[in-house]
Amino acid sequence: MNGQSVFAGALLAPEAICPPGLRTWNGSDPGPRFAVYRNNVMVSLIDALADSHPVTRQLVGEEFFAAMARLFVLAQPPRSPVLALYGEGFADFIEAFPPAAGLPYLAEVARLEMLRVRAWHAADAAPMAQQELMRLLADTEGLPAARFLLHPALGLLRSRHAVVSLWAAHQTGDVAAALAQVAVEDAENALVLRVGLEVDIVRIADAAAIFIMNLQQGVAFGAAAGQALAVEPEFDLAATLGLLIRGGALCSASFSRSAA
Repeated sequence: MNGQSVFAGALLAPEAICPPGLRTWNGSDPGPRFAVYRNNVMVSLIDALADSHPVTRQLVGEEFFAAMARLFVLAQPPRSPVLALYGEGFADFIEAFPPAAGLPYLAEVARLEMLRVRAWHAADAAPMAQQELMRLLADTEGLPAARFLLHPALGLLRSRHAVVSLWAAHQTGDVAAALAQVAVEDAENALVLRVGLEVDIVRIADAAAIFIMNLQQGVAFGAAAGQALAVEPEFDLAATLGLLIRGGALCSASFSRSAA
């Protein structure tokens, strides 16, 4: 193990001694200074998680969140210097975190917030030209076999809990009053879209979620619509397409012989 690995390991090991070889400008003991630096690193990583999960933090309070985030940092330190995207495994960690067992929706809220972060930092992609898209949608013979490439910022979460309502309640001026109207046990589907410089979170029906999920996975348009209609015969395909078009989510289309 080289010196850098020893140093990095000691940073996230609270009981570790100061790594050998460190020197101070005045010859004093480097241990206390290293301890301060180690604490600053931990605080910075906890703050990074708090910045990307503000609603998760508000749901449990500052003290609980900081303690939970600290344990996550120790278990899963960053693998990239890009801290804006740190926390990919945080929701799974929360789901298995015994003290959070009384809040079964907490991990799902964290997943939604991470989708929002990914959407914000996702690559740019141009939506299909309006004329090209309208021509394709009007092609009743070719459209069923079309496979759409969706915008990389698009995210989808199918939750057993009212994640969209919980998130939306924390965007209001009176959070307590808004939360009182939320039935957390109600299942909700969240569609995350980046429109311009804003990230929108939209609640969508089950059939719409199935349709979009299938498109995202490369399923042909006809088969994706068929699966949605099987779940909800009244599925509003036009409204769902309108949502995707307004969000600039349809970037290109390709075709294959099989529409499955």
